[in-house]
Amino acid sequence: MDWKQAWSTTTTTTNTALDALAPMCTPFAARWDREAERRAQMRTPENLKALMAAQREHNSARSTAVMARNQCGAARKASNNPLSATRRAARTAHKAARQHHSQARDGLKAARKNYPATLTARAIQAHAAHTVPGGLASWLMSEATHVLTLWPASVSAGLIGLNVAGLWLGRRQPSVRLDDGMSAEERRLASRLDPSFWVPNADARGLSGTVPTPAKLTPAGLVSHVRLDGRWTPKTFRAKADEIRALLGARTDLRMEITSGSHGDRATITLRTRSAADGIDLNGWTPGDPWGVDTVTGEPVMVPLGRRMLIAGTSGSGKSWSTRALLAEASEAPDHRLVVIDPKRVEAINWEHRARTAITIDDVLEVTDELVVEMHERLALIPRGRDTIEISEERPRITVFVDEGAEVITMARKKRAKGSDSEPGDPDWSQIMENLGTLARMARAAEIILIWATQKPTMDAKGGIDPQISAQITYRAALALSTSGESRVVFGEDATEKGWHAHELPTPGVAMLRAGPKAKPHPISTRAFSPADVIALPDRPIWHRGSSRPSGKTLRLVKEPTTPTPATVSAPASAGVETNRDRVLRAVHDGARTLRDITDRTGINKGTVSRELKALTATGALRKTDDGMLLPGQEAA
Repeated sequence: MDWKQAWSTTTTTTNTALDALAPMCTPFAARWDREAERRAQMRTPENLKALMAAQREHNSARSTAVMARNQCGAARKASNNPLSATRRAARTAHKAARQHHSQARDGLKAARKNYPATLTARAIQAHAAHTVPGGLASWLMSEATHVLTLWPASVSAGLIGLNVAGLWLGRRQPSVRLDDGMSAEERRLASRLDPSFWVPNADARGLSGTVPTPAKLTPAGLVSHVRLDGRWTPKTFRAKADEIRALLGARTDLRMEITSGSHGDRATITLRTRSAADGIDLNGWTPGDPWGVDTVTGEPVMVPLGRRMLIAGTSGSGKSWSTRALLAEASEAPDHRLVVIDPKRVEAINWEHRARTAITIDDVLEVTDELVVEMHERLALIPRGRDTIEISEERPRITVFVDEGAEVITMARKKRAKGSDSEPGDPDWSQIMENLGTLARMARAAEIILIWATQKPTMDAKGGIDPQISAQITYRAALALSTSGESRVVFGEDATEKGWHAHELPTPGVAMLRAGPKAKPHPISTRAFSPADVIALPDRPIWHRGSSRPSGKTLRLVKEPTTPTPATVSAPASAGVETNRDRVLRAVHDGARTLRDITDRTGINKGTVSRELKALTATGALRKTDDGMLLPGQEAA
């Protein structure tokens, strides 16, 4: 036999067993040490002097009480008259002595409590009180030949041995075995999550009654399951997040998640020391690329087209960079078109070569008017038995991206001019939000999909989300937010309870996506797409609504000039496809003289007609008479 190997194997096995038993004995040893330390701190010289004085006082009072009792007995023997002065004086003295003795006894108890015996001495007294009377009783009541006699001395000795062994195991520092792949920070955190460190130090942080399992290293960081004893619940344990972070000595910016465990008396601590998306290139975009990568599982995250979506994130969180991949996908295929509504202008100008853009308030009103008309026309074409219209190059899916939502809401609240500055044909800008609300509620079946982005996701008077639109959203994404209240607005009232803490996300480029009841609140590392990458994308057809449908053509693939020219005014039919301005001008040439007549003849929204009339009047193609009638320019001369 190889004795050296056998000894090494035995030592390793023994140490492993002792390491496993040590956490079980740690609470006992910690409680013993706390009580022993408390008693040692109370055993001060001042308390010792008070105890000795109380003992002297008690001895004196007891002696006086015994003497008074004896005198009272002697007085009763000396006189048979209970009302005699001698017996009354003896009784009074005996009563006073008893009261003084009682007070001295209470003082002695308090002094002994203030100067307690050591815990070792108390244990010896307890074992002696058990051993001596019990051993004597067993000897008297047992026969010498009775082999099954249970001697209290042996039992007490066994208990003393168990006590000493439990203290030794509880104070033992087991060797914490850590994965070789851990970083220095992970090794330090894992050693503090080990029960041998946690249990002795938990009480100082108000966490006594909780015992974690040794931490395991996963692709997303360290994970430890915690047993909750006593009155602990996962909810109360989660409320101690600051104390847990202090006990672990974790960095302030290290993401820590505390969730419910597999049972009601279990909780899970996850420290995001690493990401499963590390090493994956998420720069740029090609068709079919995922929106991001789950930092917990490492799986790609796809956001399918055709889903109404809310995207929220504070300034600097990477919201624009993260959404560009979605917009590129929504404008890539031949049967997809993109509309970008951006009052800030910064994002819209990047997409002018492959999206219909609306920046000014009149542009936003015009494009939303056209989208509503397009929606109603498509809904009328859906056959019986189908839920949505079939998309094609003639009827493409239109993705409407609103960035920034709060500014669009403010724009729609803008008041019309009053007094002499107002005109009957002035546009009604409140129609913008009515149009967008209609698109959110009804346009999914017509394959007109709304994506709403905002920096401030609140629903108050100055908020960035319209309640009617928010109610229709099916996909909700958020990058870093400012407060937990904003997280609840985006993800629902159960966001805090279910772990959707978007206000704790790092910046930039890390998001959460809630796409249904089974979605997990995992951080997602999103794809980064720069403005230069957007401008480098190839051109794509741009959606414009045509004037009629008899030829089956529904698209206008050339952008309309922003500034009217004499050629576009004087030759309405030369471009091949009539614009709204051409239709308004032709209606006036055909005899329409009022705003209502033009609206009835062309079928165009009133606000759009008003805008086109202003443009035509400014170029001289139309003029107003004194009574407000509209005439072609040459007839009004």
